[in-house]
Amino acid sequence: MNNALAPRSTAKDFDLGKFLAGIARGIAGALLFALPMLMTMEMWELGFYMDRTRLLILMVLNIPLLIVLSDRVGFEQTTTWLEAMRDASIAYCLGIFASGLILVAIGVVTSDQAPHEIIGMIAVQSVPASIGAMLGRSQLGGQSQQGDPDSGDPLRDRETSYAGELFLMAIGELFLSLNVAPTEEMILLSYKMTPWHALLLIVASVALMHGFVYTLSFRGSHDLAEGTPSWHALVRFTIPGYVIAGMISAFCLWTFHRTDDVGATQALMMIVILSFPGAIGAAAARLIL
Repeated sequence: MNNALAPRSTAKDFDLGKFLAGIARGIAGALLFALPMLMTMEMWELGFYMDRTRLLILMVLNIPLLIVLSDRVGFEQTTTWLEAMRDASIAYCLGIFASGLILVAIGVVTSDQAPHEIIGMIAVQSVPASIGAMLGRSQLGGQSQQGDPDSGDPLRDRETSYAGELFLMAIGELFLSLNVAPTEEMILLSYKMTPWHALLLIVASVALMHGFVYTLSFRGSHDLAEGTPSWHALVRFTIPGYVIAGMISAFCLWTFHRTDDVGATQALMMIVILSFPGAIGAAAARLIL
């Protein structure tokens, strides 16, 4: 008797309407979060000249990123890694679809272009678009039954491990870094800045990153437990988060050929520059995810 009822229970648990609403939010999220990159000339040009090995590495690394992110803010609540993989695959497909649609609509992708150029442009744009599609559930989701967007959501209410907190910061860092890393301004600023500028920017990045989450009382900000020293969060979260921002910035700059044929000083300057928006992205991710 129980075996006969099990399939019905599974079918009942799956709400097609909510899933389709999640898909729609995913498309909206892909457009909302990735549109600045879809309208950026440097991102179009990457599809022509970007080394295909680096592009493949970026796309492959995006897959486990989406899977883990899906477990946190997927299209629906997931209970197994198989479900998270399913949602990640859907998000990637939505990112590819949205990127191709917009690039065709604005005349960037045309029928007279070589197939490898079209594939390259859509592939590089699909990475931030897929992250945007996954974030669409978190940022564009409807209210709970109680009418409070923060109540009754098991995804938002559950505890996040230390590694999970660092991962969420990395997501925000990567997303904002993808917006800025391909631009020529990274190279220009690296030559204009002095070591004193770089030092000031590092201090400002850490201060903003810490202030957003612990000081300025934004919605979703974190409060230190009673009796916890004020420096604890700085050492445990903010500084490691900034180090991760630097690592992700270096990866993005390398992936987009910004560190090719430049000196070590300029490369380090570019990492410091890109870590500034990356740090803000990390702080925002901890607030909203």
